[in-house]
Amino acid sequence: MTGRLRAAVARRLGVDARALAALRVALAGIVLVDLALRTRYLAAFYTDAGVYPRSLLVEQYGSLARLSVHALSGAAWVQALLFLATAAAALAMLAGYRTTLATLATGLLVGSLHYRNPLVLNSGDTLLRMLFLWAIFAPLGERWSVDALRSDSDARERVLGVATAGLLLQVVVVYTVNAVLKLRGELWLSGEAVRQVLELDMFTVLLGEMLSEYPAVVVAFDRLWLAMLTASVFLVVSTGWLRAGFAALFAAMHAGMLVSMQLAVFPLVSIAALLPFLPAKVWDRLPGWRAVPALRTFPLSEYAHRVEHALPVLALPALPAVVVRWKNRVAPALLAVLLAGLLVWNAATVGAVDVPEAGPVDGQPEPRWSMFAPTPVGTDYWVVAPGRLDSGGSVDAFHGGPVQWSEPPDVAGSYPSSRWRKYVANVRSADDQSVPDAFAGYLCTRWNERSEDELRSVSVFVVEQDVRSDDPPPTDRVTLANVSCSA
Repeated sequence: MTGRLRAAVARRLGVDARALAALRVALAGIVLVDLALRTRYLAAFYTDAGVYPRSLLVEQYGSLARLSVHALSGAAWVQALLFLATAAAALAMLAGYRTTLATLATGLLVGSLHYRNPLVLNSGDTLLRMLFLWAIFAPLGERWSVDALRSDSDARERVLGVATAGLLLQVVVVYTVNAVLKLRGELWLSGEAVRQVLELDMFTVLLGEMLSEYPAVVVAFDRLWLAMLTASVFLVVSTGWLRAGFAALFAAMHAGMLVSMQLAVFPLVSIAALLPFLPAKVWDRLPGWRAVPALRTFPLSEYAHRVEHALPVLALPALPAVVVRWKNRVAPALLAVLLAGLLVWNAATVGAVDVPEAGPVDGQPEPRWSMFAPTPVGTDYWVVAPGRLDSGGSVDAFHGGPVQWSEPPDVAGSYPSSRWRKYVANVRSADDQSVPDAFAGYLCTRWNERSEDELRSVSVFVVEQDVRSDDPPPTDRVTLANVSCSA
């Protein structure tokens, strides 16, 4: 009986080594894509001359700011070097070179980047950090890697451990918590929630704009997604092709989000998180790298050694023996405690368990995985930043050009990126007036550095529009900040 139970657990919490390799490639690729997207606004988001200087970070987050290497300097060139270091670590992880060390370095640098400016983060960033936490302790480099080519030992076909259980259960926790929260909202139960989300022009792009014209299809997607979330535990309970099909259905829904809404890297991270659920049957159907004509006779192992010897400066050191021993002996126990804490914490966020009075938080913890739950946001908004010039004229200091209060033709496109939209959302809800004032101050500095006709003052507004109102919906101007550019 015990043997059957162990075998059943192994089938459900073990992960194919090729799935772990695919996860490694996916996570490293996402980090590189995300870095490329963030680089466009490096000065705006990560320097003292930007919207969130380090003084404001320390004022708002205190000790949390000390977790960020990026917070050691407010200079743009230092941030650029850290971006390059993160990209180098991610490339090593992508290739599977010194995989554990590369994964650790990439994860730490990504976390540091996130903590430097929490105002531009969403649930996808949180999930990415959690995946890195488990990935550091999983053998991501046993297949499809430089480490595998350099190794004399045979790679395992299947891996079972606390880290693999964490990778799988983390995903189920995200979906289950989100399902519980959505089931508390009447709009999700009625099938109207997705339609309301797609009415938010600040999110909707591409396919989302088309889908909003077919309400029956949108309602069907709403109910299908809610049913999938509610049944997400079957991602772990099921095995074989049934598990693969269910994971593929989730991946398809996230792919739909990618081409329907501006959600930064959240859909990509969610798709990557589903890779460990794919069983051996799926990977067995895929051709190996030897099936590629150019690689059939290519001596990859020999080439890897040549590159390492030719470019020793790029050679990452191996983990010290004492670290390896600690990792193998102590890490599983610590990970088990962490996994138990993860499950209890998330259960507390939805009220499934009580928080002890002497616990580290007061009352019920904030759920991490709300994601349009229990009720989607019903307000669209865009930024207008009228500034007064020395010449006596006016300009929109955020967009450039004349001040326009009417709804933009493309609200989502009126934000430079989804990170900017998330930042504006946090500015809009900030309790500390110094946050929107810093935004307005940045607009002053940016404009005056680029134009001879300098700004005297800037005001920042969001124009709100209730998408649940009758057509045409009314708008409301909300003042966020008024600053003098000479102050």
